[in-house]
Amino acid sequence: MDAEEVEALIEAAIPDATATVTTPRDPDDDKHYAVDVVSPAFEGKSLVDQHQLVHDALGEHLTRDIHAIELTTSTPE
Repeated sequence: MDAEEVEALIEAAIPDATATVTTPRDPDDDKHYAVDVVSPAFEGKSLVDQHQLVHDALGEHLTRDIHAIELTTSTPE
């Protein structure tokens, strides 16, 4: 799974989301990602609930294909 696939999963599952995914440790390490997601769907939700939406979007990939994510979520400004 590469960064573009992670972005696509998130953007497909969360309304009007824009996801930016990078590999902060090593560009060739496709198991550790830094994920920044901006979506109006996060409005009024706690940080835990925002992160849960992203985790739900990634589903089984979090246990099979992705070892760790550094997650940042926000609403559009």
